[in-house]
Amino acid sequence: MGQRHCRLSSNDLKDLLSSTYFTRKELKQWYKDFMQDCPSGSLRREEFQKIYKQFFPHGDPSKFAAFVFNVFDANSDGYISFKEFIRALSITSRGSLDEKLEWAFALYDLDKDGYITKEEMVAIVDAIYCMVGNLLDLPKDEDTPEKRVDKIFSQMDINHDGKLTKDEFREGSKGDPWIVQALSMDNPSK
Repeated sequence: MGQRHCRLSSNDLKDLLSSTYFTRKELKQWYKDFMQDCPSGSLRREEFQKIYKQFFPHGDPSKFAAFVFNVFDANSDGYISFKEFIRALSITSRGSLDEKLEWAFALYDLDKDGYITKEEMVAIVDAIYCMVGNLLDLPKDEDTPEKRVDKIFSQMDINHDGKLTKDEFREGSKGDPWIVQALSMDNPSK
């Protein structure tokens, strides 16, 4: 039974080569590493949160990791399969700015209704502030999640209806140098 997971099937490899930005060699290495860390073939929410804790030891990343987990878990079955993991990683590390903004929109649109409300954005920004702890020295007009979200909405909510469409989010994000820089960083693959 253990042998079944040792290699990525040729069909899965072919599918991932056409749907990600990774090479055959990279996909095989990522798969090997994923299976080493997740012998069951899937990543649970608790394991995902533990990984985030390693990267953010000075804060509490559990809320943010849970939100990110939900976006990675494309079929909402409570687990991240290798295919879900590598597709999300492909977009977040090597996707175009528009693909990354699409992914970020899915992160903020907690109820998946096609809009980001202030409440949804406050939940995410609060989770980010908890995750980074006191590592950031924030300006007075952004020192709480609510203030940061008010500032974002004042810039992005063009029709002032209290919610952001995908277009408002995309265009507003492109106009924010900090967001563009954060989304444009290319994470090195293994």
